[in-house]
Amino acid sequence: MSTVKRVTVLEPISSQVIYDNTTEAPKLKVAAYARVSTEQDEQQSSYEAQVNYYNQYIRNNPAWEFVGIYADEGITGTNTKKRDGFNRMIADAKAGKIDLILTKSISRFARNTVDALQTIRELSALKVEVYFEKEGIRTLDKQCEVMLTIMSSLAQEESRSISENVRWGKQKSMQDGNVSFGYRHFLGYRKGKDGRPEVVPEEAKIVRDIYRMFLDGMTIRNIAKELTERGIKTPGGKDVWSVSTIRSILSNEKYKGDALLQKTYTLDYLSKTVKKNNGEVKQYYVTNSHEAIIDEDVFNLVQVELQRRSKMRRGLRNSSPFCTKLVCGDCGSFYGHKIYHAKEKHSKDVWYCNQRYQGSNNCSTPILSEDDLVKYYLQALSEILADKDKYISACRTQMDEADTLEKMRSKREKAEAALAKDMAKIQALVRENAYISQDQQVYRQRFEEMSKQIEQQKNNIAELQEQELRLVGVREKLSRFIEALESFNEEPTFDSATWNSLVERVLVNPRNLIFEFKNGEKIKISI
Repeated sequence: MSTVKRVTVLEPISSQVIYDNTTEAPKLKVAAYARVSTEQDEQQSSYEAQVNYYNQYIRNNPAWEFVGIYADEGITGTNTKKRDGFNRMIADAKAGKIDLILTKSISRFARNTVDALQTIRELSALKVEVYFEKEGIRTLDKQCEVMLTIMSSLAQEESRSISENVRWGKQKSMQDGNVSFGYRHFLGYRKGKDGRPEVVPEEAKIVRDIYRMFLDGMTIRNIAKELTERGIKTPGGKDVWSVSTIRSILSNEKYKGDALLQKTYTLDYLSKTVKKNNGEVKQYYVTNSHEAIIDEDVFNLVQVELQRRSKMRRGLRNSSPFCTKLVCGDCGSFYGHKIYHAKEKHSKDVWYCNQRYQGSNNCSTPILSEDDLVKYYLQALSEILADKDKYISACRTQMDEADTLEKMRSKREKAEAALAKDMAKIQALVRENAYISQDQQVYRQRFEEMSKQIEQQKNNIAELQEQELRLVGVREKLSRFIEALESFNEEPTFDSATWNSLVERVLVNPRNLIFEFKNGEKIKISI
């Protein structure tokens, strides 16, 4: 006897809670997420519109409990890691504070397919639903994931396309020599009515002061301290200047009217990681792109001085004006700073040779207090000021070497033009060898001869540039020397600015100090 297979259907237990007429159904805890990806004015209004819309929309639904609006302003959607508002919302959802999240579209939520799906799956496991208004997708719907995957991928592709278009636009703009400024954090320039950089006179003066103080011998740390004490705001509007800010101003080619474009680049459109460009992608150097604040010769001189000081960075950490000015007459080392009895009430700033207590042969040069240094300096300065007019006249005569400088510059420019021609010739030689069969021994001989000639031309140009900078340095030094001398009308007093403008170095001997002034004059003061 055959048995008949019977199947009994067991109806599922309803997950819905049955409420009687006396029990009020709990309200859904609803939040919204809004985002715009730029800080432009038109996007700003979009951001505010999203926030206002969701605020009213949620509060007007009696079945909903308003949790809040989570928003990110000016943040890209391709990566959720940098979106504070988004991450706060997800954390609150995991904590049971949210049942439903409303958002405009998938592209507002995330343009990264992996991030979007991962987040939605995490929320779905917690029974937290996301509703995308534009697409009409509810994430707790069983059929939503396939559609969501497709839509997220489209959003990601859209982001990639936008990124490529933006990159192409920036590339084309750089090729055309269009220079962009971060005016908000850039000292000396503002956006003019024509859209081009315009010099801000009062800020330009600060920039010139920074360059002047540096060439006068002040350390970068000392310059930062000086500007802070003068109450001058940083480019970012802060009260305290940092060493890095001063260094950036001293090394930024925009101050001489040029611009190096694409100093950084974005690795990919998803991570948005910005990396310093060390030759990985093209850079564009635009000459004379805007009005200069610093003369090109002065700028180049500062770059040489920056390199020189970087090799002796240890000796430049102190912010005192005496730093790197005092030289031991015994061993040639710099004098270093020390505070005697630093923890006591009557502490004392002193200077002595850095090699004084190194090894067995101690230097015999004296330990000098800062008060003594000031006293001896004023004695030497008084001798200079006694013949002030004579020294000023002599300096002006020295500065009349402008013709020499112009001749040297003309010579260097001719050498550079000749080099460019020879470079074109050797490139043509290489191309010819690539396409036309010829005697390789003859080719190598010609190539080596031309390479040797080019190398000699490069060395010659480097020497001419060095001579130019030396002359420029002398002119700048003498100009500031004259300016400092002319500032004294009464009994001289000590201040770091005139000290740096006047004094090249001080040679400290056991029984005297030799003050070497920037005009070449040497004054011996007995101690």
